[in-house]
Amino acid sequence: MSRDKSGKDEAKPPKGAIAVAPPSFRRERALIKRGVWPIAGCDEAGRGPLAGPVVAAAVVLDPKRIPKGIDDSKRLTAERREELFEEICATASIAVAFGSPARIDRDNILRASLWALKRAVQALPEMPQHVFVDGRDRLDVACECSAVIGGDGLVLSIAAASIIAKVTRDRLMCALAQDCPGYGFESHKGYAVPEHLEALDRLGPSLHHRRFFAPVVAAREKHYPSTVERDLFTRETPAGAEVAAAI
Repeated sequence: MSRDKSGKDEAKPPKGAIAVAPPSFRRERALIKRGVWPIAGCDEAGRGPLAGPVVAAAVVLDPKRIPKGIDDSKRLTAERREELFEEICATASIAVAFGSPARIDRDNILRASLWALKRAVQALPEMPQHVFVDGRDRLDVACECSAVIGGDGLVLSIAAASIIAKVTRDRLMCALAQDCPGYGFESHKGYAVPEHLEALDRLGPSLHHRRFFAPVVAAREKHYPSTVERDLFTRETPAGAEVAAAI
């Protein structure tokens, strides 16, 4: 006899599946009750790619107008990220900052990321009294700062910042694809996927590549060996445009 699988049984998750709770506004509300305001969430996108900048975002959500569905950007589809990006921009205070490949080459990716996060906070229309940042490193800013490991999946303001940073960077990489055709930036956004590694080996690095990331060094050795030899003695970093802006 067949068993009726309709109703409540149908809604049960597969055996062994772990339900992941969405980020909450709990930490922000606790501070608001103590009179702390504004409260910003910060996150970055683009630490791992071989090309393009690292993009940082700072977001102050309006407690009365929080868009529904905000989550860690990695859990959302590209289409849903775009929708939430527009909703967040329409209801929250937002600032973004960019750490260029030149800065990443000079300072390393961690320092460039922290620098961009600090710049994003400083670019907000009103300086926050408290900042939540994703990761283990607190920011050197003129207010209290809490570092939250896995914060983009726990703290709603950080999750909102993760969406702003991700969409901003994805759009930028699509624009760079027009400037440097052949690398496929519009599809892989600079990450080290096979398509990108093949193009890097075939074309050599572009101005948008991070010179000291291992696959880029290998491509430079093949196409421009003299520049690699020079870097053994000095890291010459061109002056790149650094941008921070409130939205």
